[in-house]
Amino acid sequence: MDHFALIDLERPDRTVKTPAPLLDLFAGGSEPGPLIAARSDSELARAFLYSSELSENSIKSTKKDLGRFLLWCQHHGKMLYQLHIEDLIAYKTFLKDPQPEEAWISTTKWPREDARWRPFSGPLSDPSMRQAFRVVKALLEFAKNAGYLQRNAGALVKNVKTARDARITRYLSTQAVDYMYAAIVQLSATTPVKRKAKARDRFLLISYITTGARLSELTGAKMGSMYTEGDGRWWLDVLGKGSKPRRLPVAPAMLAAFRDYRMAFGLLAYAQRDESTPLVLSTRGRALVSITDEAASNAMKSLFAAAGAMAEADGDMDSASTLRQASTHWLRHTMLTTHANNDVSLKALQDTAGHANISTTATYLHKSDKERHDELIESLTRN
Repeated sequence: MDHFALIDLERPDRTVKTPAPLLDLFAGGSEPGPLIAARSDSELARAFLYSSELSENSIKSTKKDLGRFLLWCQHHGKMLYQLHIEDLIAYKTFLKDPQPEEAWISTTKWPREDARWRPFSGPLSDPSMRQAFRVVKALLEFAKNAGYLQRNAGALVKNVKTARDARITRYLSTQAVDYMYAAIVQLSATTPVKRKAKARDRFLLISYITTGARLSELTGAKMGSMYTEGDGRWWLDVLGKGSKPRRLPVAPAMLAAFRDYRMAFGLLAYAQRDESTPLVLSTRGRALVSITDEAASNAMKSLFAAAGAMAEADGDMDSASTLRQASTHWLRHTMLTTHANNDVSLKALQDTAGHANISTTATYLHKSDKERHDELIESLTRN
């Protein structure tokens, strides 16, 4: 394949179109027509994408999954109404190994209009594969319910099955966290831009560690989202997955870092409840604009690298190895693991984390495993 056709999944205009017959699916039938005006698979995908009021981050990731699926269908000469169970099983196999690589994968991020652009930058992780196929099944269910399809082959195909750990293992030890804080202290603050970046990154780190918020939840929040109701308790309102609102307890350390960070940007120490300034600011230019998710992630990656180097210099190779592997999401895991093992109730953690199922929250509980390990090893040493 020399070039991938451009599939339009941008937000549609508000013009209401008159439904047109979909191929010959409804021709001559006595049943009512479809509930949707879409006249092509891409129009159907756009309607699906923008009908659920997803967050911008969810739209971005879902759009990518939809685009890949529609390109795969196009490559195999299939429209949605022509899909069989065998086709969806083949797509599941393809997601696990998008071959041939020269056709579908490019490690360089070319512009979408460039002929060298490819849908994949490499193999998908297990969670990404599961999510990609969930999007396909949701699209087909939407199409069936809207009357665009008469049948849904996806209803008879199970989701991608991948191995999942029984316990969360991607979290930082107390020692590793201490190195992160030490790395923040060592950041340069010799210029106004560097002072801003240091104060912001310190606030970001403490926010992740103390709230367990997802990266997009912090970058999508406003300054006025941090508030008190007058009883000494401070809260941060965020929008979680599926645009579900959630409020997170704000620790004193986070509140202090927030005030220092605001003042570094020339703002008053306290934010007004209706203040719409982005919570996480870019240090570029004078305008108070939000940092991108990628920039926020890169800021934490730099801290992980610096903290790992400090750990290695101290001879703490365990912490150094962990820090080199860590990502921003590990900080969320760290917060939840720490509280779970300090006997905070799983229900309180579930509400804070925004987990739909408490069994997900339970994967952060390592205390019983550690106690079991210690008891068995101690028994062996006695014999």
